[in-house]
Amino acid sequence: MEWTVDSPKSGDIIRTKVTFYHHYGIFINESRIIQFGLPDNVYTPAEEIKVLATDIYTFLQGGELEVGKPTRQELKNMRSPEEIVKLAESRLGQGGYDILHNNCEHFVNECAFGEHNSEFLSSVRNKLRKKLGK
Repeated sequence: MEWTVDSPKSGDIIRTKVTFYHHYGIFINESRIIQFGLPDNVYTPAEEIKVLATDIYTFLQGGELEVGKPTRQELKNMRSPEEIVKLAESRLGQGGYDILHNNCEHFVNECAFGEHNSEFLSSVRNKLRKKLGK
């Protein structure tokens, strides 16, 4: 996925920078972003974090909006914008948040591609493996 500062469309994956990581959501319109928790979840107990809908200002919390632009390969595996929105909406209220195994990036990738993964965590794991020589 490539990231650009652009105007999002319904079904787009969006993100905003929060300290050293990004917070992700599914854009529906400026008054409805579906996301797993909020950008400032750091001190919120995991069992209280749910999939929720907010407006763009609550999502960004003063940060900059970036829109995901899928690669050609990703486009082959990507659901339609309507399917992405429908799946995201169906998950509203769902919990089970886990920073390493079920976070906001996992959520948007599952909605868009049907894959439960996090590029951020994969890159951190790879860096640790290199440092440890494994």
